[in-house]
Amino acid sequence: MPELPEVESLRRILAHSAVGRTIVRARVAEPRLRRTMTHDFAARVAGRRIARLRRRGKYLIAELSGGTAMIVHLGMSGSLTHRGADFGSAGLDRRHDHVEFELDDRSRLIYNDPRRFGLIRLVPAGDLESAAELKAMGPEPLSSGFSADYLARAARGRRVAIMDQRIVAGIGNIYASEILFRAGVRPTRRASRLTRREIGRVVEATAPILRAAINGRGTTFRSYRDSRGRPGRFAARLMVYGREGEPCLVCRGAIRNVVVGQRASFFCPRCQR
Repeated sequence: MPELPEVESLRRILAHSAVGRTIVRARVAEPRLRRTMTHDFAARVAGRRIARLRRRGKYLIAELSGGTAMIVHLGMSGSLTHRGADFGSAGLDRRHDHVEFELDDRSRLIYNDPRRFGLIRLVPAGDLESAAELKAMGPEPLSSGFSADYLARAARGRRVAIMDQRIVAGIGNIYASEILFRAGVRPTRRASRLTRREIGRVVEATAPILRAAINGRGTTFRSYRDSRGRPGRFAARLMVYGREGEPCLVCRGAIRNVVVGQRASFFCPRCQR
């Protein structure tokens, strides 16, 4: 599933190419996403200008003219690509182009999602903070609100708080595994039993890993593509995620995979305690 780095990378690219453009018309080929799109969706976005793009956790938010906001979640396999005449569509099956936005420069924003676990929803801009998808979300991990003091309080009684969107927004299996590896903390340990020093190391590891992943356009294993149709480059820098049975790049011990809270977590039993 695309996590914070993938969505932030997407936002930054689209901020240059799509913000300021007007949606001339929209077409919904398949409304049955995670939540079925409303029958009047296309009519409600036609003629609106894309005024601003921002991100909250794993959600991309397009603020449109007229006081409407569009919440986009890429689900497990989705992508939002900006296609012009020179767009390279390698790796994208156009049979899964479910929603298309034609812009005033004749380019198109297209939501492609083979598994249809994603979401596109319109809400009044003033109601964003109370939207069901966003209202219970924790602080952004790249913000000042995410600190050792905060995480120590929030982690009480929990096992892997860093993957809980109510604790910190936007971090899932991939980056939680990488953050905990850099911090030297096993994912099987209860967060409430970590020492203050260990919690500090988790917080200190978070921003550098997320920023490096954003600069690398995120991580692609199968289907993720950025807005230009390119796969992310950060997979080559992963230390533990997806490397079960392979030697640790630090100590040469075998990387293990364990399910914690129904999520796969990768770790090195030698480097992480």
